[in-house]
Amino acid sequence: MSCLFGFDVGTKIVGVAVGNRLTGTARALAAIPVRDGQPDWQALDALRSDWLPAELVVGLPLDNDGKEQPMTRTARRFAQRLTERYKLPVVFADERMSSQEAARRFAAGRAAGTRKRSDAKSIDAEAAAVILESYLVQE
Repeated sequence: MSCLFGFDVGTKIVGVAVGNRLTGTARALAAIPVRDGQPDWQALDALRSDWLPAELVVGLPLDNDGKEQPMTRTARRFAQRLTERYKLPVVFADERMSSQEAARRFAAGRAAGTRKRSDAKSIDAEAAAVILESYLVQE
């Protein structure tokens, strides 16, 4: 029961990260395309089959005051679909500042020579890792 998935839900891409409760760490896993409001469920099914997560953590987009915004509903709908599809526990984690932290990590990786410009598409998966890490720290 130590493996978890984290999600950064967007209208074009859903970032996915995998984390481990024992180590308290997470890493970017995949950037899943969204078409017509639906993520590529086959790709998510394959990731779930490969990793067998015990819990799913969905980033909850809130404004700077901690209030819900239009994307909050999108994240809640996605979480509901995850619950129905996988029958696993789904929890929410505040995702404020996750995109900025993911961008900072990406820029640091570029400066260190460990990331290429073409890796930018995975920034959503990195944001999912930030979300999952913050959840694991608070647990």
